[in-house]
Parts: sequence; C-alpha cells; structure tokens
Amino acid sequence: MADRALPVLEVKGLRTVFRTRGGEIHAVNDVSFHLERGELLGVVGESGSGKSVTMMSLIRLLPAPPADIRNGEVLLNGADLLKMTPEELRKVRGAKVGFVFQDPMTSLNPVFTIGNQIMEPLRAHMGMTKAEAETRAVELLDLVGIPDARKRLKAYPHQFSGGMRQRVMIAIALACDPDVLIADEPTTALDVTIQAQILELVKELRQKLGMAIIWITHDLGVIAGIADRVMVMYGGQVVEQAPVGELFANPQHPYTRALLKTVPKISGGREARLKVIEGQPPILTQALMACPFRNRCEYRHEACDKANPARRAIDGRPVGRGHDVACHWHAPAAQEVEHA
Repeated sequence: MADRALPVLEVKGLRTVFRTRGGEIHAVNDVSFHLERGELLGVVGESGSGKSVTMMSLIRLLPAPPADIRNGEVLLNGADLLKMTPEELRKVRGAKVGFVFQDPMTSLNPVFTIGNQIMEPLRAHMGMTKAEAETRAVELLDLVGIPDARKRLKAYPHQFSGGMRQRVMIAIALACDPDVLIADEPTTALDVTIQAQILELVKELRQKLGMAIIWITHDLGVIAGIADRVMVMYGGQVVEQAPVGELFANPQHPYTRALLKTVPKISGGREARLKVIEGQPPILTQALMACPFRNRCEYRHEACDKANPARRAIDGRPVGRGHDVACHWHAPAAQEVEHA
C-alpha cells in the first residue's frame, strides 16, 4: 500500500540523451521535481525546452535507441520506474500512470471501435470480464461528458469530433484509476471553445477523483487557471518552480519574465506590439557547462558563461517545496547586476 506521507511521484536527477549520427543531444539535464497527491503541476516552456521528453522518460515511452536514460530515479509511490523490468513497467502504464497525448486522432487506433480501446486496459490491468469492462467503459464515457455513451462504444474515432476524441483519450487514461495523469498539451489542436470545455472537464474530474496531474503546455493562460504549482523548463532543465500565484506575481528567472511578457494583453490598445524572446533556444549537443539562457538574457554577466547555475531557494523553503530558481542573477555575488 502506498505511503500517504510520500509524494505520489518523485523525480531525482533525471538525464536523457539522444544518440544521433551527428552526436549526442542532451535533451533532459538533471531534472528533479515531486508531485503531491491530488496536486496539479503545470510544466511550461517553449518548444524544445524538454517538457514532453522529460515526462515520456518517466515511464520510458521513448524508443531506445536512440533515447538513453543516463541517470536518475523516478519514484512512483516509492518504487523506481527506471529499475523495473519491461513486464513490470507494462503493469504500471495505464494502470498507475495515465497519459493523454496532444493529437487524439493519431493516438487512437482508427480500425478499432472506441469501446474496444477503452475496454482493453480494463481487461489487461484489472482482469475484468468483457461485460464488466463494457459497463465500466459506459461509465467512463458518461464521466467525460459523451452523450449516448453505450451507443457510442460501437463508433470509430473518425466518427467523433476533435473535442470528443480528446474526451475519449481522457476516458482511456482514467480507465484504471491511475495515481498520476500526464496530459501532454491535450488542448493545443482544439479551438478555444472546445479547449475551455476540456479544461473545465479536467477540473471536475480532479475534484471527483482526487488524482495527481502533470499538465504540459506552452500556454501560461491555461496554467493560471488550473495549476497549483508551476515548473518552468528551458534547455532541458528546470529553471524556476513555484506555487502558481507566486510565479505570476513574482517571477524570478529572466526566462520566466520573458515568457510572461509574451502573453497577449487586451489592455494594450491597437498600437501595442506582441513581445517576443529574441534569439533561438540552445542546441544541446554537449552537457550544459554554462547557463543555457545566457545568449538571450538581458542580465547576462561573467558567471553565466562559466557555470550552469544550480537551483536555489529564494523563500527559505527547501528547493522544490517553495519558490526556487536556477540563475546566477540571484547569487549573492551577482545581486548588484539587478541594479546596474
């Protein structure tokens, strides 16, 4: 039985490298974080920041090769997923950890009915009979707001709209009552009205089921509305982490500040220009020996070129438990830079 005092998920020092013909790509660099029971952790950053690769590394969904998880621990209820055999890991995926992908059309099998795809994990992980799995599948479709649930079990993915397909993906991910649900930009391909419906659905399900959720997105507006805590990633590492209200009110990393400035505002008038972050993300062909954001940072100074800063607490609480940031700008020797 899981220890209720432990985080449901704890990640320590995770490193993932891709081997390519042109050399190694250091995609995930010493990532550590935790997820409490019933908590929603938002993971934000621009494309290429390492969000999705990090989360797929947790349950070893990346093809190996080319992916190589070099280091780390991924403790789910105290058990290290990185040390499990393939058979042990298959029992975890879908049963203990549910995953909702960005594009439901490519995630659902077009030649199987919706009912078959929901019933499969129920029979594989929970040992249900066909009749029991069918009853549970109807309950799940009802839960995610699909009308005429029993009738729709016989439908195929192409007979559903984009929003309904995403609801089906959520139903599949919830089928075995997982401890953790990982949602990888699940509303990106949907129009804003359907996106709002899916977000409202997630809020309702979280309240009803009490599960822990990791929500990956590049949309800070989404995170503001649903998250308890936010983890900002850049260059394959965590650069800032804080409770959601604290992050928006008091962003400390220059990258976080730049991201917040890119959010469109309705109060700027017609002449207001949308802010952009100048420059390009780093190409991670080598292990990080310096700050990955230094070439795009307005506060760059000598220390940024000499070492990659470690995460440090800025509110007196331990790293990962309050507000922390990985930035030389906040090192005691660099405080004067802020006022230079």
